[in-house]
Amino acid sequence: MTLNAEPEQPLLPVAHKGLLTLAVMGASVVQILDSTIANVAIPHMQTSLGATLDSVTWVLTSYILASAVAMPATGWLSDRFGSRRLFLAAVAGFILTSMLCGLATSLTQMVAFRVLQGICAAFIGPLSQTILLDINPPSKAPKAMQLWGMGIMVAPIFGPMIGGWLTESYNWRWVFYINLPIGIPTLLILWWLLPSRPITERRLDVLGFALLALALASFQLMLDRGQHEDWFESWEIIIEGGVALAAFWMLVVHGLTTKDPLFSPTMLSDRNFLTALLLGSLIGLIMYGIFSLMPPMLQTIYGYTVFDTGALLAPRGVGILIGMIAATRLIGRVDARYIIFFGFSVTAYSMWMMTGWAMNMSASHFIVAGLVQGFGMGITFMPVNVMAFSSLPLSMRTDAASLLYLSRSLGGSIGISITITMLTRTMQSSHEELAARVTSSSFDFVDPATADRWGALGDAALRVIDLEVTRQAAMIAYLTDFKLMFFIIIAFLPLVLILRPPPAAKPS
Repeated sequence: MTLNAEPEQPLLPVAHKGLLTLAVMGASVVQILDSTIANVAIPHMQTSLGATLDSVTWVLTSYILASAVAMPATGWLSDRFGSRRLFLAAVAGFILTSMLCGLATSLTQMVAFRVLQGICAAFIGPLSQTILLDINPPSKAPKAMQLWGMGIMVAPIFGPMIGGWLTESYNWRWVFYINLPIGIPTLLILWWLLPSRPITERRLDVLGFALLALALASFQLMLDRGQHEDWFESWEIIIEGGVALAAFWMLVVHGLTTKDPLFSPTMLSDRNFLTALLLGSLIGLIMYGIFSLMPPMLQTIYGYTVFDTGALLAPRGVGILIGMIAATRLIGRVDARYIIFFGFSVTAYSMWMMTGWAMNMSASHFIVAGLVQGFGMGITFMPVNVMAFSSLPLSMRTDAASLLYLSRSLGGSIGISITITMLTRTMQSSHEELAARVTSSSFDFVDPATADRWGALGDAALRVIDLEVTRQAAMIAYLTDFKLMFFIIIAFLPLVLILRPPPAAKPS
């Protein structure tokens, strides 16, 4: 079935578009917040649920795994049951499972509820983007994507601050309960106003979906557990990597030979869409990579509180908003490829700024770098989305949105794994190197070689020295990660040259 729309008419005209947009954004923001807001509450959950440090991480892993596996089915489910039904069911399920997560009394219950919550969350992100595109005419699509992008780019930044405040002021369970007062009014508005795309009979490529689910699950497990298991020194990681590679290869072969593949060959052969997938993964890598580094750095190296850390990260969100507003003004006047190149270049420059940070400096350095980095990410995000959909038929929007969303999620997972692994290993090697340089001439008040003769006072002096060496090693590791991310961005920049100019607007 082909969906058609007049050049300046939305695909799905609705009444009270502003109120419906607010409700769609409410559902999207709550879902995005939940991907990061629970992180700071993990130590409190561990104590309350009687879990070990290793097992409690499944509270995060189960959510990410379930979401990644379910997301590729969004397009088929939307066509088969209707986009309205699927979105309402996803939002209602998300609210219900949030309440159940808050009521959980054991780790088993928590992981089970987080799996269900992740499945519901998988459909909210792609469908929210599709809905905003469908209810707006083509000329308003950039502004719609600006609004949607603000939510999904800014929400992860404020998630840890909100989670920390809720955990310290109330209880870790409020990290999940907070979804109810926002989600319930949102659901009622959606029930009232949300339109639906036509239902169409579409066969599900069961084998293709199973292979993709297996590849994603194995790959995500490998990323989440790699550092803990010392990567490919562990048979678990070798097996997970092998299964992911084999399943993906079988998926490619199956997709090229089957009559009705999981995703349309037209979409997967579109140059702009495939390039946008790679650039989207880079956006996820940067955003979540920085998110995994900055809070612990500000708290452990510079001694800021959880709330102060959130306040220092806020300028990054402000920069994102400014960048998105600028992109909206430029998108119809300047080639989107130039905007994307400029945005990634600004982001790379901000990473280079961060490689020059010192252990004793004012908060202004974090604020300026955050503003510059946020601006670069913000001005890039919306043009990448525009280029992704620029040459695709309207009927493929939901499938395309789910893959684009998935690419950002996988990019985020890869970014977290890379940065944490590099941080840990660089910190260990730097600690060894710095410790070897600590000699009697390093300190005026104590000789480390003879400190053991001083009894408790000597032990205390050695602990102070070790803490400072650890702090210095950590700073070296953070700066090394920033430099690595700078080079990753530079390596991705030539992809912009592959993009084709979007075609002139015409009836689809």
